[in-house]
Amino acid sequence: MIEIETGDMGRAPAMDTESAGSLPFGAYAPNRFQRAVIAFTRRRKETWLGKRLSFFARRLVLAGLKRPLDVEAYDVPFRLHPTDNLCEKRILFTPQFFDTAERAYLAAHLGPDSHFIDIGANVGIYSLLAARAGARALAIEPQPAVFARLAFNIAASGLGDRVTAVQGAVADRDGALEIVIDERNLGHSGAATEGGRRITVPCTTLLGLLDKHGIERPDLLKIDVEGAEDIILTAFFEAAPSERHPGAIILENAPARWGTDCVALCRDNGYRLAETTHMNVILVR
Repeated sequence: MIEIETGDMGRAPAMDTESAGSLPFGAYAPNRFQRAVIAFTRRRKETWLGKRLSFFARRLVLAGLKRPLDVEAYDVPFRLHPTDNLCEKRILFTPQFFDTAERAYLAAHLGPDSHFIDIGANVGIYSLLAARAGARALAIEPQPAVFARLAFNIAASGLGDRVTAVQGAVADRDGALEIVIDERNLGHSGAATEGGRRITVPCTTLLGLLDKHGIERPDLLKIDVEGAEDIILTAFFEAAPSERHPGAIILENAPARWGTDCVALCRDNGYRLAETTHMNVILVR
């Protein structure tokens, strides 16, 4: 069963046909040409040539595309909107390139009875992979349009009994937070983003979120909030006793946008740097 949090963390948005799902999964199945291109891009190797060929081929599908596409990735069904969200475009065409080290770490370290926290869940890739591994996932996403996509994907996946979706933001306080929406790439939206449409969303602290959902200590925390990670982690480490600190953290590596060095902050709180990837760092206690 999927649980959509409302009330003090925000009300679930009205779901429009394309983004959230009055139509069932499969209603936006790719046509024959789109299927052929998607199959081609997904067979490419992660080499310079493989990437160039994939990027060129996907333009043939994206040209004039006005609707989402229903596909499977990692054996999970997704309704993907590739024209306004880079993350969804990557998962549609080249899931084999997406966060390979992070996905491997998640699969190796999560299982039944483990807890996964996904701050900045986007359309649910990490949360659904965690749920598929047997973990209970808590997926937090503040953008109403993206949250609707997340909710649809959870429901379509058949994994909703292991995923709780929360519409709202995590910050250094309870209350409200202003975020900026990047209409060209919704995944780039956030409190530290500049130059887009501003909306106000409900927020809470990470410790408050854990308390509300009865989670004593997450096994793995993934946090990707476009440069505002330091605000969340500083408040959490100041307030939470060490026995409540996550076993591991997958952290978007954005030092140029942080006011506090998050990697150093985590190290000061007992973590070691296990791996640095293209976009993230993996820190382990």
